[in-house]
Amino acid sequence: MPTSPEIPLNEALFSPRTVALVGASGDASKNTARPQRFLRKHGYTGTILPINPGRPEILGEPAYATLADAPGPIDHVFIMTPAPTVLGLVRECVRLKVPAATIFSDGFAERGEEGRRLQDEIVAVARAGGTRLLGPNAIGIIDTHAGSALTCNATFENDLLIRGNLGIVSQSGSMMGSVMSRAQARGFGFSRLVSVGNECDIGVGELVSLMVDDPNTHAILLFLETFRDAPVLAAAARRANDAGKPVVVYKLGKSDIGRELAASHTGAMTGSDDAAQAFFRAHGIVRVHTLEGLLETAQLMVRFPPSLRARSGHPARRRVSVVTTTGGGAATVVDQLGLLGIEIAPPTDAVIDSLAAKNIHVGHSPMIDLTLAGTKKEIYSAVLDALLASDECDAVLAVVGSSAQFHPQLAVEPIVGARPTKPLLAFMAPAADTSLGLCHAGGAPAFRTPEACADAIRAWFDWQPPAPPVPAAPHLAAARALIDAAPGDSLNEREATAVFSALGIPAAPCRVLSEPGQQADLPFPVVAKILSPDILHKTEAGGVVLGIADAAALAQAQRTILERVRATHPQARIEGILVQKMERGLVEVILGYRHDAQIGPVVIVGAGGTLAEIYKDYAIRCAPVDRAEALRMIEEVKALALVRGYRGLPRGDVDALAAAIVALSSLAALPGATVAEAEINPLLVKPAGEGVVAVDGLLVIGRARTA
Repeated sequence: MPTSPEIPLNEALFSPRTVALVGASGDASKNTARPQRFLRKHGYTGTILPINPGRPEILGEPAYATLADAPGPIDHVFIMTPAPTVLGLVRECVRLKVPAATIFSDGFAERGEEGRRLQDEIVAVARAGGTRLLGPNAIGIIDTHAGSALTCNATFENDLLIRGNLGIVSQSGSMMGSVMSRAQARGFGFSRLVSVGNECDIGVGELVSLMVDDPNTHAILLFLETFRDAPVLAAAARRANDAGKPVVVYKLGKSDIGRELAASHTGAMTGSDDAAQAFFRAHGIVRVHTLEGLLETAQLMVRFPPSLRARSGHPARRRVSVVTTTGGGAATVVDQLGLLGIEIAPPTDAVIDSLAAKNIHVGHSPMIDLTLAGTKKEIYSAVLDALLASDECDAVLAVVGSSAQFHPQLAVEPIVGARPTKPLLAFMAPAADTSLGLCHAGGAPAFRTPEACADAIRAWFDWQPPAPPVPAAPHLAAARALIDAAPGDSLNEREATAVFSALGIPAAPCRVLSEPGQQADLPFPVVAKILSPDILHKTEAGGVVLGIADAAALAQAQRTILERVRATHPQARIEGILVQKMERGLVEVILGYRHDAQIGPVVIVGAGGTLAEIYKDYAIRCAPVDRAEALRMIEEVKALALVRGYRGLPRGDVDALAAAIVALSSLAALPGATVAEAEINPLLVKPAGEGVVAVDGLLVIGRARTA
């Protein structure tokens, strides 16, 4: 069989000239017959090669016993045979120089260690030979514009396959079909759909990048369960942003079930969904919290790119004007918007006067409720035009009542006919599929539920462009040298605070005493603490004594600490007693860093001690961050109003706190070392101009410690 000439991966995956279906069935009722049926049903014009040693013909197409027997070249092989046969088939793909293969078969990494070993061997063979793999456990890959429905998903039994401009990449095969069926019911069409399965080779990020290059795809939807290659997804999302193609994600895992808890408070907090949110924010990915909103928010982002807000003159403002013919229906959305921190903008005097000149009388109430009068096109259009022209709102929401159900053309005509320069959205209070379809056809984002509508508006306001690269911080070499000099992977407090000092974060003066009764050359009062890399939470272990006023009290404190710690942690390595100057500040802050297993390095700031964890009052970002982002983090933490000069209170040194956040976040760029965790808790923030000081800290090195 001739080998396949070089073909771009985009074409081999989405619009192959020849497809081989290994394990194709002649029984039309079986899953393994679906790809062949769906390809022909939905207009594929390329060559289909069923591979089945038991049949000379399958569903009207000549069948072949093996891949080698089939006429070539073959661009894409779809494998549907049991897991033990797949390695041999991938070897054959490599021998025949097949550029791409999708593995529908299961029984690999999702089944345990033995399955993972088999999957790893398959990937090694494919990579060595130049064949790219999608799956295993992938339900299919579809390009509607090419008619290539290479899938076993039952959704494609539907005779209608609406072509559109939305691409979707899903880590759940069944949800890919579910989202598609919901979209088609609304008249939305897709360009490309992919189920990624185990992502043994080709993953979500690379597929996003391929869709960026597809002229038929204008927005990319993601259904995620986890992150498998966050750096690739980050780069792809930035490419999408540059191309003006929004990436909208619905991710499972917002609850705390199953989250990984680390030894530090930072680990407990960053193990939550907030780390995923930080990743999406850093890379310009739009995050939605309703499945229905995944589709509808994409339409909003395509019609009104959120970058419009940056050019509006009010980029930080979040004000929405509402016009409706159903007060109760509008209130269902307004209520949700209020919970999400979106302000409702009542009509201004200028809007009221301009409408009065047209004999349309509205008041100053937050919503303009036109009741039955609003069913007249000239009235509704005039109100929309006045609100869209007003500089006092950033988006306009039109909520349509029963007319959407019984007079769809009249109900949506003013909305579709408007020429907005800011977002104009519609919510249909009744079940009104026809009106929703008319809005979609006219390019007006329209919503079926108040929750999805509010979620989309929130997402539009929340979007930020990808964070710019942060320049390398100074002093990283000095910090690296201190880490290399430490005897173990868990640094004690003295070693950790020395690293922080090298980064530019001041630490309280301290001394290490090796014997009870020794004195520290520090002014009283002082603090005494156990020094041990094995005891991360010294207070809980009885290893801290505060407010030591004189030499006798210090000697007693040393004995007390050693007795307590030996009782609670008999196996711990004790490296002495750390004596530290007693510091004061306006507020205690927790400043933490962690290399998250899924998304990479993150930095976090919150109220000191355990308060941030208890009250969820903290801000988290992908690291490193610059000063502007650090200041935004400080602004987000409610408890830090105390250092921002809240209601006349003394202002803390916010600039020094921001500098400390930047400095700790620079651990992400530490050459040749991976810091698994670092934490300063507390970091004391002093009055403005007096700086900050670290009075406790920990640092844990990850596995990739050496260069």
